[in-house]
Amino acid sequence: MSIALSQDTLTEAEEIDWNALYGEHIGRVFNFFRYRSGDDQIAQDLTATTFEKAWKKRHQYRGTREEFVGWLYAIARNVAYDHFRHKKDVVALDDVVTHTAADAMTDEVAQKIEFGRLVHCIRQLPDREQEIITLKYGADLNNRQIAKQLGLSESNIGSILHRTVKKLREQMEDESV
Repeated sequence: MSIALSQDTLTEAEEIDWNALYGEHIGRVFNFFRYRSGDDQIAQDLTATTFEKAWKKRHQYRGTREEFVGWLYAIARNVAYDHFRHKKDVVALDDVVTHTAADAMTDEVAQKIEFGRLVHCIRQLPDREQEIITLKYGADLNNRQIAKQLGLSESNIGSILHRTVKKLREQMEDESV
C-alpha cells in the first residue's frame, strides 16, 4: 500500500526551524570569520551580515535541513570575499579585558598574540588553502562538507589539509625563532 504525498505535505515535512539552525550555526560561522580576520569585532559584523543575508533569502531556499550547511557557508564565503577583497593583512590586538589577577591578564594577552600569529600565517596561504583551513577549524565542518562546498573530492580535501597544517606548523615554528 503506498501513500501519495501532496506538494503541501512535502513542504510541511521539509519546513526548516530557522531559530534552531541559527543557534546551531552562529558559533561556527563566527569562528569561520574569526579565523579569517583575527578580529572578534570584524567576525561579529561579518557573522551578522551572513545571517541577515540568509534571513532575507530564506524564502528562496528550497533545500533540506542537511543541505542548509552548504547554503549558509556559501553565503558566508561570499561575505568573506566581499570583505577581504580590498583589506590588507592587519591583525589587531584590540582592547584586552582588564583583570584583577596579573596572571590571567598575561595568559589572555599571550593567547591573543598566539592567535594573531596563527591568523597572520593563515593569511599568507593561497586563497584555497585559507578557505579550507577556516572551514575546517573555524567553522568546524568535516571534510565531506568542505568538499561539497568547494567542488573537490573528500580525499583531495584531506590531502590539502594535511599539507597545509604541516606548512602552518613550520611557518609558526620559523616565526618563533
